[in-house]
Amino acid sequence: MTEFIDFISNNLQMIYIVILMIFVGVEIIGHVPAVLHTPLMSGANAIHGVVIIGAILVMLGAEPDNILALSLGFVAVLLGTLNVVGGFVVTDRMLEMFKKKK
Repeated sequence: MTEFIDFISNNLQMIYIVILMIFVGVEIIGHVPAVLHTPLMSGANAIHGVVIIGAILVMLGAEPDNILALSLGFVAVLLGTLNVVGGFVVTDRMLEMFKKKK
């Protein structure tokens, strides 16, 4: 528990930046027209491959007894993979709408 409190106290500015990014992202996405929402989100989901690589690197650099880093890395890899697959599924469904019907 003290590691967690030390992490928060050492990285307080970074936490503030992440919270600000969340609010700005919600505000920006809320003003995107519905016509552009699906292509933009499917592209953004595909970019989450970077998150997967970053999470794998964090897990490789973590100490074997650092359960917090390993579990957060695992969750990041899992959610990033789901996001990438979901992005490609959404893109595929979107492209199916534009195909000519037989």
